Amino acid sequence: MDIQDLHGAVQSLNAPDAFKPRLSLEQWRAFQTYLTRYEIRSGDLLVKQDEHDRTMYLLERGTLQVFVSNAKPGVSRLSILRAGSVVGEAGLFSDQPRMANVEAMSASVVWALRGVRLEELIARNAPVALEVIRAAAAVMGVRMRANIEQGQAVS
Repeated sequence: MDIQDLHGAVQSLNAPDAFKPRLSLEQWRAFQTYLTRYEIRSGDLLVKQDEHDRTMYLLERGTLQVFVSNAKPGVSRLSILRAGSVVGEAGLFSDQPRMANVEAMSASVVWALRGVRLEELIARNAPVALEVIRAAAAVMGVRMRANIEQGQAVS
Protein backbone atom coordinates (compact mmCIF):
# COMPACT_ATOMS: atom_id res chain seq x y z
CA MET A 1 0.00 0.00 0.00
CA ASP A 2 1.16 3.49 -0.77
CA ILE A 3 1.53 6.19 1.84
CA GLN A 4 0.06 8.89 -0.40
CA ASP A 5 -3.47 8.70 1.12
CA LEU A 6 -2.07 9.08 4.65
CA HIS A 7 0.19 11.92 3.51
CA GLY A 8 -2.83 13.69 2.01
CA ALA A 9 -4.94 13.20 5.15
CA VAL A 10 -2.16 14.56 7.39
CA GLN A 11 -1.59 17.55 5.10
CA SER A 12 -5.30 18.43 4.97
CA LEU A 13 -6.14 18.12 8.69
CA ASN A 14 -6.75 21.55 10.16
CA ALA A 15 -6.82 21.06 13.92
CA PRO A 16 -4.86 22.69 16.75
CA ASP A 17 -3.24 19.34 17.59
CA ALA A 18 -2.55 18.31 13.99
CA PHE A 19 0.52 16.17 13.33
CA LYS A 20 2.51 18.25 10.84
CA PRO A 21 5.91 16.75 10.05
CA ARG A 22 7.84 18.77 7.49
CA LEU A 23 8.52 15.84 5.18
CA SER A 24 8.51 15.62 1.41
CA LEU A 25 6.49 12.86 -0.24
CA GLU A 26 9.80 11.08 -0.88
CA GLN A 27 10.59 11.24 2.86
CA TRP A 28 7.07 9.99 3.65
CA ARG A 29 7.79 7.00 1.42
CA ALA A 30 11.01 6.33 3.34
CA PHE A 31 9.04 6.67 6.60
CA GLN A 32 6.42 4.20 5.30
CA THR A 33 8.92 1.33 5.50
CA TYR A 34 8.86 1.69 9.30
CA LEU A 35 5.05 1.71 9.56
CA THR A 36 2.50 -1.10 9.60
CA ARG A 37 -0.91 -0.51 7.99
CA TYR A 38 -4.07 -1.85 9.66
CA GLU A 39 -7.70 -1.82 8.64
CA ILE A 40 -9.97 -1.78 11.68
CA ARG A 41 -13.73 -2.19 11.98
CA SER A 42 -16.18 0.09 13.70
CA GLY A 43 -16.19 -0.77 17.40
CA ASP A 44 -12.65 -2.22 17.45
CA LEU A 45 -10.49 -1.06 20.34
CA LEU A 46 -7.17 0.23 19.01
CA VAL A 47 -5.67 1.27 22.36
CA LYS A 48 -6.66 -0.08 25.75
CA GLN A 49 -6.36 2.08 28.84
CA ASP A 50 -3.74 0.91 31.39
CA GLU A 51 -1.95 -1.40 28.95
CA HIS A 52 1.72 -0.91 28.07
CA ASP A 53 2.26 -0.40 24.35
CA ARG A 54 4.93 1.76 22.71
CA THR A 55 2.98 2.48 19.52
CA MET A 56 1.82 5.68 17.87
CA TYR A 57 -0.96 5.50 15.28
CA LEU A 58 -1.58 7.77 12.30
CA LEU A 59 -5.19 7.80 11.09
CA GLU A 60 -5.48 7.65 7.31
CA ARG A 61 -9.24 7.14 7.08
CA GLY A 62 -12.14 6.93 9.50
CA THR A 63 -13.01 8.32 12.90
CA LEU A 64 -11.70 7.35 16.33
CA GLN A 65 -12.98 8.26 19.78
CA VAL A 66 -10.70 8.66 22.78
CA PHE A 67 -12.31 7.93 26.14
CA VAL A 68 -11.41 6.92 29.67
CA SER A 69 -12.91 4.12 31.70
CA ASN A 70 -14.26 4.79 35.19
CA ALA A 71 -14.50 8.54 34.60
CA LYS A 72 -16.99 10.90 36.18
CA PRO A 73 -20.29 11.03 34.27
CA GLY A 74 -20.05 13.36 31.30
CA VAL A 75 -16.25 13.34 31.09
CA SER A 76 -15.53 9.89 29.75
CA ARG A 77 -15.14 10.94 26.07
CA LEU A 78 -12.03 13.06 25.63
CA SER A 79 -12.00 13.61 21.89
CA ILE A 80 -12.99 12.47 18.44
CA LEU A 81 -10.19 12.15 15.91
CA ARG A 82 -10.55 12.56 12.16
CA ALA A 83 -8.38 11.40 9.28
CA GLY A 84 -4.89 12.86 9.48
CA SER A 85 -4.77 12.71 13.27
CA VAL A 86 -2.18 10.97 15.37
CA VAL A 87 -2.97 9.08 18.58
CA GLY A 88 -0.89 7.23 21.14
CA GLU A 89 2.10 9.51 20.68
CA ALA A 90 2.86 9.65 24.42
CA GLY A 91 3.07 5.87 24.55
CA LEU A 92 5.72 5.87 21.84
CA PHE A 93 8.15 7.71 24.12
CA SER A 94 7.29 6.18 27.49
CA ASP A 95 6.93 2.86 29.21
CA GLN A 96 3.97 4.23 31.14
CA PRO A 97 0.53 2.61 30.84
CA ARG A 98 -1.94 4.04 28.35
CA MET A 99 -4.02 6.92 29.74
CA ALA A 100 -7.16 6.28 27.68
CA ASN A 101 -8.95 3.92 25.32
CA VAL A 102 -9.15 4.55 21.59
CA GLU A 103 -12.02 2.97 19.66
CA ALA A 104 -12.94 3.08 15.97
CA MET A 105 -16.26 4.84 15.45
CA SER A 106 -16.23 3.82 11.79
CA ALA A 107 -14.23 1.50 9.58
CA SER A 108 -10.76 3.01 9.69
CA VAL A 109 -7.25 2.67 8.35
CA VAL A 110 -4.34 3.38 10.69
CA TRP A 111 -0.58 3.17 10.29
CA ALA A 112 1.35 2.06 13.40
CA LEU A 113 4.83 3.19 14.38
CA ARG A 114 6.18 0.92 17.11
CA GLY A 115 8.97 1.94 19.46
CA VAL A 116 11.47 -0.55 18.04
CA ARG A 117 10.76 0.67 14.50
CA LEU A 118 11.29 4.28 15.62
CA GLU A 119 14.68 3.25 17.00
CA GLU A 120 15.53 1.67 13.63
CA LEU A 121 14.39 4.83 11.84
CA ILE A 122 16.64 6.92 14.11
CA ALA A 123 19.62 4.73 13.27
CA ARG A 124 18.99 4.61 9.51
CA ASN A 125 17.37 7.93 8.63
CA ALA A 126 17.97 10.46 11.39
CA PRO A 127 16.56 13.51 9.52
CA VAL A 128 13.18 11.82 8.97
CA ALA A 129 13.17 10.44 12.53
CA LEU A 130 13.94 13.87 13.99
CA GLU A 131 11.07 15.46 12.07
CA VAL A 132 8.61 12.73 13.13
CA ILE A 133 9.69 13.16 16.76
CA ARG A 134 9.42 16.97 16.52
CA ALA A 135 5.91 16.74 15.07
CA ALA A 136 4.79 14.18 17.68
CA ALA A 137 6.23 16.36 20.47
CA ALA A 138 4.31 19.35 19.11
CA VAL A 139 1.08 17.31 19.28
CA MET A 140 1.86 16.30 22.87
CA GLY A 141 2.53 19.92 23.79
CA VAL A 142 -0.80 21.15 22.41
CA ARG A 143 -2.70 18.32 24.09
CA MET A 144 -0.92 18.89 27.41
CA ARG A 145 -1.79 22.59 27.31
CA ALA A 146 -5.44 21.72 26.60
CA ASN A 147 -5.48 19.35 29.59
CA ILE A 148 -4.00 22.03 31.85
CA GLU A 149 -6.54 24.60 30.65
CA GLN A 150 -9.33 22.12 31.42
CA GLY A 151 -7.95 21.64 34.92
CA GLN A 152 -6.77 18.07 34.37
CA ALA A 153 -3.63 17.05 36.24
CA VAL A 154 -0.63 16.42 34.02
CA SER A 155 2.17 15.59 36.45
